[in-house]
Amino acid sequence: MEGSIHVYLDDARRKPPGFVLARNGKELLQLLEECEVEVLSMDHDLGWDQPNGLEIVQEMVRRGLYAKEIYLHSSSSMGRMNMYQHLYQYKPKEVKVYLFPVPDEVMRRIAGSGKR
Repeated sequence: MEGSIHVYLDDARRKPPGFVLARNGKELLQLLEECEVEVLSMDHDLGWDQPNGLEIVQEMVRRGLYAKEIYLHSSSSMGRMNMYQHLYQYKPKEVKVYLFPVPDEVMRRIAGSGKR
């Protein structure tokens, strides 16, 4: 893939317009390795027999794979907090991490940008 992309990690929800969907950690890690990811939105609970969001965050940190902005949209408040704390502790200073879903204003900008 050329250029930068926006990635939505979730096993159940539909991807918002302008995002590339990753259904599991393996897909997300591959995208982070192969592409420049501007905005990443992450879920915590990703289905049976799949690593959860914290485990994926730990692997991202281990490999040094980050998006420019990381939002956490999980409905699991404990999972979301654990992901946030781990990312915040280890992220490079230029990476922004948010403990909430992508704001509507950012969603509209991404949907209108034409990037996938």
